[in-house]
Amino acid sequence: MSQSASVWLVLVVALVAANLPFLNERLFGCIPLRTARKLLAVRLAELVVLYFIVGALGLLFERRVGQISPQGWEFFAVSGSLFLVLAFPGFTWRYLIKHHRS
Repeated sequence: MSQSASVWLVLVVALVAANLPFLNERLFGCIPLRTARKLLAVRLAELVVLYFIVGALGLLFERRVGQISPQGWEFFAVSGSLFLVLAFPGFTWRYLIKHHRS
């Protein structure tokens, strides 16, 4: 896989992973919970775990391409902020749009 394709793949996976906690009531999209609705704290914890999973995928692709670049706190601050921005559509759909319940 080329470097450009791997970058786009990581970005698409990050977009899906960032919105996954807000689009369903299951943990990580597959584990059913006992409660009818997930709490916001559970969704945010799931978001943090998915951030690290996507980061591990990016690290795997970077290792396959060549040398892994050293990252400081700045990298994690920027990538975490980007992940939160990617989660905004799911958050908006879940909490800011009024849904009519039947």
